[in-house]
Amino acid sequence: MEEENPRLSLFLNLYKGDRMKTILEIKKEFEDTRIEDLERIIEIYQLDQRQGVKKLCKKYKHQIESLEEEKRRTYEMGQFERKYESYGAICGIDEVGRGPLAGPVVAGAVILPKDCQILYINDSKKLSEKKREYLYDIIMEEAIAVGIGFATPERIDEINILQATYEAMRQGIANLKVTPDLLLNDAVTIPQVMIQQVPIIKGDTKSISIAAASIVAKVTRDRLMMEYDKIYPEFGFASNKGYGSSTHIEGIRKYGITPIHRKSFLKNLI
Repeated sequence: MEEENPRLSLFLNLYKGDRMKTILEIKKEFEDTRIEDLERIIEIYQLDQRQGVKKLCKKYKHQIESLEEEKRRTYEMGQFERKYESYGAICGIDEVGRGPLAGPVVAGAVILPKDCQILYINDSKKLSEKKREYLYDIIMEEAIAVGIGFATPERIDEINILQATYEAMRQGIANLKVTPDLLLNDAVTIPQVMIQQVPIIKGDTKSISIAAASIVAKVTRDRLMMEYDKIYPEFGFASNKGYGSSTHIEGIRKYGITPIHRKSFLKNLI
């Protein structure tokens, strides 16, 4: 029996019954195909000479290339985790909220599984709110342990923002259900912590664990500031998250300060 021509077999997939599939039908097939199977679909439809189908093939080829690039970037983000993997449980530490005029400083501590495959983790400042929320849920589900620490505005005024940040970080570590063997920190060395630490300059762009911690801290703090916005709607906390936007400063001058304002940050305004 003559062996089936593979190119002819592919070409026959262009047809539905006795007619050629419409571009809308092919578009729907692309949309319903898992990204792992896209190369097979592209191989079939790149035989089609219609411009609309050519555009679909080009679009989804780019999608595959973007995914491969993201996999390479994510692998690179695990460089420090691989370097120190002999230590055991490696925890990334980061904080958000050192600069705002209101609200707490929040620290995240995250221990990810070895060879973590969560894509798109990055410095939280480089991600959209929607992407941070999406990644937060995945991190909370897949992480070995997550700890969160807070330092209130009162505590910031009492001991200064740097010491309050360290305190929030220590609290985040203490709230982990697994004791880490090594800490990867975004640029700082945390005092009064006995666990070995590795400070990494711009660590939230170089370490997947630190980046995950920055996402957890950022989403936690943003959600809290949105709740504060319901209590103090005059200051625009839902949008400015406590930073010194014009709406926020105007609110302070018009309505005065609230219990969540950092008095030590407002000396020139009040």
